[in-house]
Amino acid sequence: GDIFEFVKRIEGVEFYDALKILAEKAGVKLKSYNKSNLKDRTERQKISEVLEQALKFFEYYIHNSKKGTRTKEYLVKRGFSEELIKEWRIGYAPDSFDKLSKFLESRGYNKMIIEKAGLSFLKANQELCDRFRSRIIFPFFGINSELIGFTGRIFEKDDFAKYLNTPSTILYDKSRALFGIDKAKVEIRKKDQCILVEGNVDCILAHSAGTKNVIAVSGTALTDMHLRIIKRYTLNLVFAFDMDSAGAKATERAIDLARSMEFNVSVLDLGKEKDPADVILKQGKDSWIKIVDKAEDIMDFYFRKAFLGKDINNVFDKKKIAEELLPQIKKLNNSIEQAHFIQKLARKLMVREEDLRKEFSKVRVDKVEKKEIIEIKDNLSQKEKIEKKFLKLYLINKIDVKEILYLFSPKYRDILEKIAKGEEIEDKGFLSEMFFGADKEKQLLRENEVTASEEIKNCIKNLKRIFLEEKKRNLSLKIKNEKDPKVIERLMEEYLNLIK
Repeated sequence: GDIFEFVKRIEGVEFYDALKILAEKAGVKLKSYNKSNLKDRTERQKISEVLEQALKFFEYYIHNSKKGTRTKEYLVKRGFSEELIKEWRIGYAPDSFDKLSKFLESRGYNKMIIEKAGLSFLKANQELCDRFRSRIIFPFFGINSELIGFTGRIFEKDDFAKYLNTPSTILYDKSRALFGIDKAKVEIRKKDQCILVEGNVDCILAHSAGTKNVIAVSGTALTDMHLRIIKRYTLNLVFAFDMDSAGAKATERAIDLARSMEFNVSVLDLGKEKDPADVILKQGKDSWIKIVDKAEDIMDFYFRKAFLGKDINNVFDKKKIAEELLPQIKKLNNSIEQAHFIQKLARKLMVREEDLRKEFSKVRVDKVEKKEIIEIKDNLSQKEKIEKKFLKLYLINKIDVKEILYLFSPKYRDILEKIAKGEEIEDKGFLSEMFFGADKEKQLLRENEVTASEEIKNCIKNLKRIFLEEKKRNLSLKIKNEKDPKVIERLMEEYLNLIK
C-alpha cells in the first residue's frame, strides 16, 4: 500500500480525510475539494446499490428458473445444502447477453454506473453486454461485509475462462480482495490462525465443516496487500494448496512472500486429494478437521519432502537433498534458526556441519519483493497479460500506437514499434505464439459478439489505469520521504490532480 492507505486504515477515514491528516502533520494548508469528494462518494454508493440489485437478480434466477434448479442440483452434488446456498448468497447468471443490464436499466441505473460496477461492457452500438453469462455466481464481500464484486464459474457451457472475476472497480481490487474475510475475521483472531485456500468452493465447504477461520484468494493471486490485511488478525498462516501441482513453484513463491513478512507458515497435507473441497466431499468433515489439526510447519514440510524416496547412504541423493534444503534455510531471516536447521540437516545426512556450512555459503537466493504480485497459477503480471492481449488484438486490427506507447513496458513497446514500422522481430518463437493467440482471440470475439476495436479500447483503458496507479505509488513514496513542507504541498496537489 501507500502512506494514504496506511492512514486510512489506522484512522478509519476516507481518502480526503487521510490527506488532511497528513497535510496538518506536514504544516501544509490544502484547498477545499469537497465537491469532487462528494461526487466520488456518491459514485461509490451508486455502484454499491447496483451491485446489490445485481445480486438479488442472480439469487432470483438460481431459486426461480429451470437452469437455476440444475445449478442447485450441481451444487448439492458438490456438498452444498439449500441453507448454505442462501447463507453465502450464491446465485446464477442466465445465459443472456443483456438480461441483467436491461433489468438494472429498468431500475433506473444508467449505463455508465452499470459498466463502472463491472457488471457489463459497452458494445460498438453503445448497448450493454452482460459480463457474467451462464455462470454460478459467488458474491465477494469486503472486510466490513460490503458487497464489492463477484466471481462467476461457467456452468453447462464451454468457455475460455472457467472462472471470471469482476474487473478492477472503485470497490473491487483483486490485489486486496479476500473471499470470506467478512465471515472469517473474528474466528481468525480468536484462533490466532488463518487457513488460506485457493477457491470459493473450498472456502465455503471448509466453513460448513466447522473451520470458520478459512479465506480464499479465489484462484487469482496472492499479494503483499492480501498478507497485510491478514496480518491485522494473525501472524499464523496455513496454506491449504495442492503442493504437488504444476503450480507448486508459484505457491512456493507465495509462501516465501509470507515468510519474508514474518508470518509463521504451515501447510496442510491433503494426501491424494487436490483441494479441501475434495477432502470434505470424498472423505468427510472429520477427515478435514484431522488434516487441519496436523498442520505442518513449512520447514518440517520441506525436510520431509526433500528426504522422501531418497537414500541417505547414496552420495548423489545426499547432494540432491542438500541442494533442495539449503536455499530454504537461507531464506530464514533469523541466524539462530538457520544454525538450527543446518545442524539438523547435518545430523540427518550424517555429514560434518562445517562441510555443510561451506556449501551453505555458496547458496544465493533471490530477495522477495514486497510490492510484487505473486500469481498462484500464472507467473505473468496483470500488466503483461494485458500487453500480450493487446498485441494479439493489434495483429487482428492494427491501429496508430504512437500516442500510447508510453503505457507499455520496454519489451512490448519495442515489438509494437517494429511491427508498426514493418521491421523484423528477432524472437520468432514469441511472434509465432502471438499469431497463434490472435487466431484464438478472433474465435473469442465471434463467440462473445465483441469487436477487436472494443477490446483494444478496453486494454488501453486498463493499461492507463495501471500506469496511473504506478504514478500514484511513486508520488506517495516521494511524499512519505520528503521533509520540505513546500515540496510536500506541491506533491500532494499533484497526487490529488491524478485522482480527480
